[in-house]
Amino acid sequence: MLKPSTLAMILAGSRVDELNVLTYYRPKSAVPFGGFARVIDFPLSNLLHSGIEQVAILSQYRSYSLINHIGTGAAWDMIGRNRGVSILPPFKDNNDCSDQTDWYRGSADAVYKNLDFVKYHKPEEILILSGDHIYKMDYRDMIAYHHKKDADLTIAFVQVEREKAHRFGLAVIDSEDSETGGRVTAYWEKPEKPEADWASLTVLVFKPEILYRALEENQQTGSFEFGRDIIPQLLAAGKKVYGYKYRGYWGYTGTVSEYWQANMDLLGENPPIDMEAWGLRTNMEHRGIRDAQPALILDGAEIENSLIYNGCVVEGKVKNSILFPGVEVGPGAVVENSVLFFNNHIGADCSLNKVIADVNSVFGKAVRIGPAGENEAEQVTVIGWNNHVPARTVIGEGATVYPNISVEQWLEAKSVGAGEVLK
Repeated sequence: MLKPSTLAMILAGSRVDELNVLTYYRPKSAVPFGGFARVIDFPLSNLLHSGIEQVAILSQYRSYSLINHIGTGAAWDMIGRNRGVSILPPFKDNNDCSDQTDWYRGSADAVYKNLDFVKYHKPEEILILSGDHIYKMDYRDMIAYHHKKDADLTIAFVQVEREKAHRFGLAVIDSEDSETGGRVTAYWEKPEKPEADWASLTVLVFKPEILYRALEENQQTGSFEFGRDIIPQLLAAGKKVYGYKYRGYWGYTGTVSEYWQANMDLLGENPPIDMEAWGLRTNMEHRGIRDAQPALILDGAEIENSLIYNGCVVEGKVKNSILFPGVEVGPGAVVENSVLFFNNHIGADCSLNKVIADVNSVFGKAVRIGPAGENEAEQVTVIGWNNHVPARTVIGEGATVYPNISVEQWLEAKSVGAGEVLK
């Protein structure tokens, strides 16, 4: 198959309120995932394996972590004479009127404000992706279907459970190509009462001239989103909008519980996510992953169904958990059903059950997080980064602790009840 002349644009700049403190200092696309990677590594790796070599990343919310992670793009082979990755932050335009904002007002506005960049590359088609979904796809198959149908827009859809469908953009797809896809005959963005179960992956392939015209027309409205505005706009105008049916694993990480579940899908004998088989790439220089010492599993340690990466030191028990480089688990400590980001230190005799802990936190001796005794945790507890949790502190399941809580706040609080917030 010939390599298409495709320009890919990754929407990677947003913060998701439902992810709470995990996106307090970073965009959702830069949230760590799976023990060493970032969420954006999935679309970037898909682009690499699809042979798409011109990539732009649209980012505006606290972009430092994302920029630092992308680096030169070398981790995804995006360095060369005719390939590369460009990060496109918001900018001040000489033609901006005083009543216009410099910030991207939505996903469609982000692309519109960079149309000069797009047109410079003279793409045969424009591939627009969300930077925060977990999946494996060869985009060339979708692009081939787009050309076969001479579509103005082709959208990737995945079938979801009807009770969850209201959270997504939904389409009715006719039976023109029952297995591969078909014409989109109706579309709703996050409807209260879903009438379909094919949900958008936010993977869109446009004919350039169709996209240019649609974005220009969209500037006359007060809303600037692809799902809410551009797709219905093209359908109303009678354009050829096709749906491409994706049938693989799709991890939607829009909430803390979904993010936790996607990480858990890495565990077990036959996990739904196999990052090695998928060919996932990441920037091994970010946070010094490449230079971390081998993991040390010391006498007395017990490990069951877990992923433990370089730089970890384990003396206690780790079960059904993912430990990023630099995590230390002290003697007598029990960590289960948890995801611990870089450089967390778990003190002796601690108990962590269904916890997501952001980077650089220290848990003093005998800290307990989650339900008491042997009870199974139902809700995820989230600990923001750069915290020093005093010894013997009790934090109930489903609690949220914001980053950088002071020693005085901890001493005053003494404990955090189930479902409570400390900020």
